[in-house]
This record gives sequence, structure tokens and C-alpha cells, in this order.
Amino acid sequence: MKKLTIATRVSDLALWQAYHIKERIEKSYPEIEVVLNKIVSNGDKVLDKPLALIGGKGHFTKELEDEMLAGNAELAVHSLKDVPTYMPDGLELAAVTKRQDQSDVFLSHTYKTLEELPQAAVVGTTSLRRRMQLLQKRPDLKVKDLRGNVNTRLRKLKEGQYDAIILAWIGLNRLDLLKDIPYTQKLSLDMMIPPMGQAALGIEIISGNEKVKEIAESLKDADTYLCTQIERDFISKIGAGCSAPVACNAVLNAGEITFRVMLGFADGTHIMQENVTVNAAEAEDLGVKVAKKMIDAGALKLLEEAQEAAFKDEMPQRL
Repeated sequence: MKKLTIATRVSDLALWQAYHIKERIEKSYPEIEVVLNKIVSNGDKVLDKPLALIGGKGHFTKELEDEMLAGNAELAVHSLKDVPTYMPDGLELAAVTKRQDQSDVFLSHTYKTLEELPQAAVVGTTSLRRRMQLLQKRPDLKVKDLRGNVNTRLRKLKEGQYDAIILAWIGLNRLDLLKDIPYTQKLSLDMMIPPMGQAALGIEIISGNEKVKEIAESLKDADTYLCTQIERDFISKIGAGCSAPVACNAVLNAGEITFRVMLGFADGTHIMQENVTVNAAEAEDLGVKVAKKMIDAGALKLLEEAQEAAFKDEMPQRL
């Protein structure tokens, strides 16, 4: 194999990720030329509607997958949190890279911490997961949608459209943008549970190409794969898309897996939670087991009602 083409979105963060993987492959396989196929995804084009109303996070991956299936790329680099739990025929999720810090971060030009926000402060996020957790803790806050790329979101904060916003720490750190924000507070995993796959990269490939699979597997981190597979199994079993507020995060520490899960209404009510710690050697089916427990307790009906409630004023415009 002389040349490998990587499909990637064109956002600053996606390009950082793609170039990072490109450099790793070139270091391990110096005989292979690695090039990027840069694609503007539908999720990057439609910025005036919540993701759940334009088809969910799959709209960040579909165009890249189409390019691969058309023979225009052999491999795609995704933020794993954007990768649906199902794979199109002919493609496979071959590797998950080592996960870094999964935390969300509070950002403000006026207030030092989330706790210092005054009554009725305006907080920006389009994530139903974050909205649910914020309003559970601070029902007095006014949560306002926040779309656009990272720089656009930070500009809106600086202009005073929001008292604070919540973003993923990892993206801001990779793009060296944290230094420009007067007040930042990294939120603990107990304070703000991340989404499935946060802070890991998913490497998707064309099925049946053994050399590409070998290259992809050279990027794999076994511990991260175990943790993120637990998260993906949970989401798959419970059938949760991004039109319902769901948070789930598995962490490996000292031979034990701690799995945190929360779901409920986007207004912070009707919350179901689980926090389970097991030996890592017994954790393979943990995501499915926790999902079954929550389903038995009524999670499917709750998710259906949460989906209806989350966008009841916008559903007629659904695309």
C-alpha cells in the first residue's frame, strides 16, 4: 500500500484530529503517503437548529462514510461521541484512540464558577445532556441554545450573549483556546457526566482491507476501548439518540470500572441515575446490564416522554 486517504470534517478541531492521526500513521508507516479528504458535513452546515432536529450526531459522520463507500477514502477520523452505535454495511469501527480528559468546562467573562452564577443567569449549550444536568442542580438558570463552531461560540460569549457557556475541555485544550477565557472551571465527572465516547477518537475503516485494518489497530488503546464500548453498549441497548438527554461515562482506575449514567427530562426533572463500580475483569457486559436495569425501572417510557418534551415547540419544523 503506497497511499492512504483519510476522510475528515473541515472544522478546526476535526482537522487537528485528522492531522494528529496522519502524523501517527506516517511515523509508524513511513513508506505510506497519507493525504486528507476534507468534507463539509451537514452537521457543520445547518447551524440554526439543534442537532436532534437535523438527524442527530450521525450528520457529522454520514458524508465521511459516503466518501469511504464511494472509494474516495480508506479511513475516517471521528470524535467518538459523534459516531452512532450502528455501522453502515461495508464499514467498521476498527479502533478507539487513548482517551484524554473527558471533563466539560465552565467558561465565563464575568463569573468565576458555576456556583457563582446569579439567579436567572443565561448559560449557553445546545446539549440536552448538559441542559438536564445544569437545571437539575440550578433550576433557576436560563439555558439558551448555542450552535456554531468553537470560535463562534466563544465569540458569542465574549459579546455578552451569555453569562457563561459549557463546552468540552478537550477540544479547547487541543486548539489552545482556554488561555483566552478569563474564567474557566473544569467540571468533575460527578458534577457533569460526559456523553458516550467523549475525548476519544474513533477510527472507521472500509471492511475487508487487511492493511488498513492493521494500520487502524496500531492506533488502538485497549483500556479506552473497554470503557467506551461499555458506554456504546449502554446507548445501543437503551436506544437513546440525541433527542433525549442521556449521559454515560465509564472510567478505569486501579483495576476497577466506575460507570456513571443519568437520563431524564431536559428541564432537569424525572431523573434516573446509576453509579456502579465493578472489577474491570467483570466489566465487559456492564453497559448492557445497567441498561437492562434502567429499562426494567421504566427508562424507555421516560426517554420517549423526554424526547417529546424536549422539542415540543419545534417538532413541526423537524427535518
